[in-house]
Amino acid sequence: MATTLAASIAVASARGSPVRAGGVERSDTWAALFLALLAASFGLYLGALLVLRSRGGNLTLVCLLAVAIQLAPLAGPLLLSRDAYSYWAYGRIVASHHRNPFTLAPARFPHDPSTRAVARAWRRQVSVYGPAFTAASAGLGQLAKRSAETASFLFRAAAAVAGVGATLLAAMLARRKAYAAAFIGWNPLLAISFAGGGHNDAWMLVLLLASLALVAQRRDVVGGALWILAGAIKAPALLILPLQLLRSRRGVWIGAAVAAIAIVGVATAAFGSAWMTSVLRVDQQESHYGLPARLQQLAVPAHISRALAYAVLAGGALWLGREALRGRPRLALGAALLLLTSPWVLPWYSTWPVALAAVAEDGAGEVVALAVAAYLLPDRIPF
Repeated sequence: MATTLAASIAVASARGSPVRAGGVERSDTWAALFLALLAASFGLYLGALLVLRSRGGNLTLVCLLAVAIQLAPLAGPLLLSRDAYSYWAYGRIVASHHRNPFTLAPARFPHDPSTRAVARAWRRQVSVYGPAFTAASAGLGQLAKRSAETASFLFRAAAAVAGVGATLLAAMLARRKAYAAAFIGWNPLLAISFAGGGHNDAWMLVLLLASLALVAQRRDVVGGALWILAGAIKAPALLILPLQLLRSRRGVWIGAAVAAIAIVGVATAAFGSAWMTSVLRVDQQESHYGLPARLQQLAVPAHISRALAYAVLAGGALWLGREALRGRPRLALGAALLLLTSPWVLPWYSTWPVALAAVAEDGAGEVVALAVAAYLLPDRIPF
């Protein structure tokens, strides 16, 4: 598994490979080889999970291998997406230009080195990320100075550390500790997304698992506050929050409320009110792997496909709410439902249900999370 993952990173690093961010696609050979190796790594990962589930394993060895897998892509280039450059650009708008990335896009600063690194399609897009992540991006942007390579590595390293942290938190939370640690830490798609792509989903997920760990230790106020902080990194955390709150103790509600008030106040003072609505712009995008797009591929009109997706989302949310009221907050299934009914879905979003399934003791959640990851595995690989 680690060997095939390392081989896929080597393929991505090869001269002429379009898998590296910004690479020019001249042939499908490199992309096909990368996908084959990544798929092989994912298959071995599934086999290893079956063994660990039935026989158990040594937690220390599982965690050491998880660290190696999650850090391995740092040896290669930025993979599949240039989002890390967008993070850098938004951070520089705050730190270097002293302006608001929720109202001004990178294109407004054409001579900034980060603008030239951002993918062309996103240069006119204002930030859709949470205010806490934007503030952190400003700090990392200052460290990177004017170097795109340094900025990319910093965001990738931060995401990789968060991935390792999520692995260790899963081991702390779950009954089957070695299995839970491997569920996150051995997943090659997480490694490619975090250490390879630098995606901020890793930050959100480690905060969600930290929140669950604190609540499990009855440190409810801090646990509730951390969940809101995760939402201030990336908004989807807030959409899953109701499943957690429905049967939570009063302290979780208090912590979440106090943190929400504090973050809203600080973020509004720093960025005005634009940060509250910027994330809605993502809903105007559509990717090929979401339910609405799949229905349109079957000749269903766009407005009907979106309506059907929202109907599935509403029906699933009602069922999940009933489950939560019965004491089963099926967070992984909630994340998967949110993901698949959204018009905008990307492969690194599959990390959401995977991380939550690892600690949920929910067999259906585990199967769905792995199925979603397998389904999204080939997305964004250039052919």
